[in-house]
Amino acid sequence: MAGNRRNQAAAIWFAPALKAFLLCLFFGGSGVGYVWQQNQIKDLGRQIKLRESRRDQLLKENKQYRDEFARACSPVELDRRVKKHPELGLAAPAFGKILRLVDAAPATEPRGNERHFAGN
Repeated sequence: MAGNRRNQAAAIWFAPALKAFLLCLFFGGSGVGYVWQQNQIKDLGRQIKLRESRRDQLLKENKQYRDEFARACSPVELDRRVKKHPELGLAAPAFGKILRLVDAAPATEPRGNERHFAGN
């Protein structure tokens, strides 16, 4: 029986030690996971901020390009550029040379709610 008592003593001490180790492993892993998650949140916040600032910069540049394009396409600017380069031979067309196209009416009359959307 003495041999059995020694085996029981080892088993009695091993179970609580295993439980303590598993609990430490669980809480330690949870702590590491929490810190990692907080780090990921901070990194994602930083990325969002950088991308928002880049988006704002691109929107600002887009507005500048739209304004520049609108100025370049204005009749006053086009006339100025035509006068600046007379060697190109550009001029406004004569009134009789301008053709105006009229859209054809729809083949069938719209029914019900479609009349509202067709502009009738």
